[in-house]
Amino acid sequence: MNSNTTAATFAGLIDLASRRVGGTALAASDEFFAGKENLLAPGRGISLPEKFTSKGKWMDGWETRRNRTPGHDWCIIRLGLPGRIKGVDIDTNHFLGNNPSYASIEACALPTRGAKDPSRISASAWTEILPRSPLRPGSQNLFAVASAGRWTHLRLNIFPDGGVARLKVYGEVVPDASLGASKSPIDLAAVASGGAVVAASDMFFGAKENLIMPGRAANMGDGWETRRRRGPGHDWAVVRLGFPGTIRRIEIDTNHFKGNYPDRCTIEVCHARGAVVDALTCHDLRWKEILSVTKLRPHRRHFFARQLAAPGAATHLRLNIFPDGGVSRLRIWGVPSPR
Repeated sequence: MNSNTTAATFAGLIDLASRRVGGTALAASDEFFAGKENLLAPGRGISLPEKFTSKGKWMDGWETRRNRTPGHDWCIIRLGLPGRIKGVDIDTNHFLGNNPSYASIEACALPTRGAKDPSRISASAWTEILPRSPLRPGSQNLFAVASAGRWTHLRLNIFPDGGVARLKVYGEVVPDASLGASKSPIDLAAVASGGAVVAASDMFFGAKENLIMPGRAANMGDGWETRRRRGPGHDWAVVRLGFPGTIRRIEIDTNHFKGNYPDRCTIEVCHARGAVVDALTCHDLRWKEILSVTKLRPHRRHFFARQLAAPGAATHLRLNIFPDGGVSRLRIWGVPSPR
């Protein structure tokens, strides 16, 4: 492991394998003690020392039996979102005497039609993106990955056997190019479209990335929420659209935010193709307002179409909330611009 690789290295990147975005553990060489599906669950896993099953101690992770023959164990994972992988976390949390000694990761790319076909997956050309590397017990094992490919599947190899609590696969979403050629409106901001929340004024209670995640929020913690503002000003979040496009409809969802929703909002857009937009640069751009000051309500989906101005194609959007509060989801429906 590179000593300079820390959790902060992957800040702002999406966990492409997360169950939350559709990641699935498809097959494993063995899962005698604990199921492969646990690898992609949220968090780092928990420990219940007094809990046992008919097969042994209950473990919150993927755990194989002790290997008594040559070879090693493996698990094949279909990424929920295809993309470029920048780093991985092979987390052995709570696996202290039963963790693997080493691990490696291979990747392949398959079209959508073959994404769940076991025979097609097995016959694919696999590329090693993480060479055999030592694992520490009870630890986040973080590795940077230098791979320029667009991958859809991974094979986690563990040597020779043992347990892994969680696998996080950090990267940038690379959607299918056909999505950008759509003549019908798509959610230009969605993480599945390659959208990213590149900056926010504050996210004390909830991460900005939650705004563009799939589905409606599961609870209040599954949204973007700022602290209570005690001074002048207002909070904001900037979204880089996955595809530049013409916005037709917007949804602002305050689901679960009942006593802490924003009172009002506005929305601005700009066209800054190729620009690096972050918290330091976003205020220097030429923003155009497409939704004027609008009252919001608690725990509700708000839809805007007729109310939107038409400034042309946009690459970025800024949601301004007054004065503070929480928004669970932001949907930006529009038609992608020709490349």
